[in-house]
Amino acid sequence: MSDSQKHLLLVEDESLLRQAIAEQLGDRGYQVEQADSGEAALARLADFAFDIIVTDLRLPGIDGSAVVEAAVERYPHIVAIVVTGYGTVKDAVEAIKRGAWDFVSKPFQIDELLHVLDSALEQRRLKSENAYLRAQLEERYRFEGIIGKSQPMTRLFQLLETVAPTHSTILISGETGTGKEVVARAIHHNSGRRAHRFVALNCSAIPETLLEAELFGHVRGAFTGAVGNRQGRLEQAHKGTLFLDEVGTMSAALQMKLLRVLQEREFERVGDSHTIKVDVRVIAATNSDLGRLVADGQFREDLFYRLNVIPVQLPPLRDRKEDIPLLVQHFLEKFAAERRSDVAAKPDVAAKSDVVQAFRPAVKSDVAQAFRPAMPLTVSQEAMRRLMAYQWPGNVRQLENAVERAVAFTAGRTQIDVTDLPIEIQHAQEPALSSAVALPEDGLDLDVFVANIERELIERSLERTGGNKGQAAKLLNLKRTTLVEKLKRLQK
Repeated sequence: MSDSQKHLLLVEDESLLRQAIAEQLGDRGYQVEQADSGEAALARLADFAFDIIVTDLRLPGIDGSAVVEAAVERYPHIVAIVVTGYGTVKDAVEAIKRGAWDFVSKPFQIDELLHVLDSALEQRRLKSENAYLRAQLEERYRFEGIIGKSQPMTRLFQLLETVAPTHSTILISGETGTGKEVVARAIHHNSGRRAHRFVALNCSAIPETLLEAELFGHVRGAFTGAVGNRQGRLEQAHKGTLFLDEVGTMSAALQMKLLRVLQEREFERVGDSHTIKVDVRVIAATNSDLGRLVADGQFREDLFYRLNVIPVQLPPLRDRKEDIPLLVQHFLEKFAAERRSDVAAKPDVAAKSDVVQAFRPAVKSDVAQAFRPAMPLTVSQEAMRRLMAYQWPGNVRQLENAVERAVAFTAGRTQIDVTDLPIEIQHAQEPALSSAVALPEDGLDLDVFVANIERELIERSLERTGGNKGQAAKLLNLKRTTLVEKLKRLQK
């Protein structure tokens, strides 16, 4: 797929008209994906960063104006064109208010639509827009610094809002880089313990011989180097929250002592016999399968159940790729602000040097540049497609590093392009909009082939909706009863 091709989503419920427009646009060099309803369009927008969306205004279910609004909210650089047979001034104004670039009335000639598209694309190329996806970063897509609007994150936010005010022990599971400590801090700051300390301890980062003293504290003379009494993390977190990261790496002896803390809410410092009572909420985290470690005899079963009172599973970034634009914008703003601060700080450092003093005019230029209204950094749609196509084994942490690198490589430009991304992301394979079917020499069984495609689409829709048949039917533009019948037939 050529990067020079413009990716266009065509939304039209009249199949013959939709197919005719798609073919003519395809002949003009556009890569066209079709959708026959507003619901289908939103599903495709969640998976792909289109350059253009052309949508009928009157659609079954979600109408074209709502589709435009959702498209522009997710991708502010997208060109949205509304096509309708109800071409009134009121419709046009409403569509423009929702983010459409222009309005075309039926019936129209394809050249008229092409002229509107060319004009809109040229305006987009010449015009620097406001900060990319600013509207998407409203508080309703956040939970104390956690960002996302995908279904997995929506469910996570609902769970966190429910469990944060409780005193229950929580076990957070997730791959490296998914933000387990960020979630733990969010829980603490939304609990009744927020006025007290949040204390974090990475169990895998401290040698086993020192981990016990770090957790429980020690008294003078408890071991070589213990020159005085010292509070452990448990005492420091009294009345607050103790976060134990990578708890699965604890030794068996330390697991037993932690179990006692959870059961009795008391412990002794290393080298001391005095029992200390503690009121602390424990939040543990692991990127290991603790259930498997229990089965293998490497982790205490009773401790596992004590920690796993409320399990919280963090989804990997590859399973919520529609959140990538939100996260990218968040990191863009963070690193762009840091870059402006660095530029503004340079003159203060330079003023202390006699050598640099000779170049004062250049320094003043830097100062002036730093205080001019800064053009917001944006990401090209091609670069965004690469970011959304990549699998992100390092999850959100890896994405943050990639954005930081890209910001550094812009060198004063206002848009991040594919070449600014790490090489492995540059080479990420874009998801195909439609798959070409190779016809075997000896033919194929069309009924079986179509049934397999139908099965896969139904399974994907159910996976996306968490098994909700009603919502899955909407994604497939089916009645719920029709979907249920298809499921019964496919299960035979």
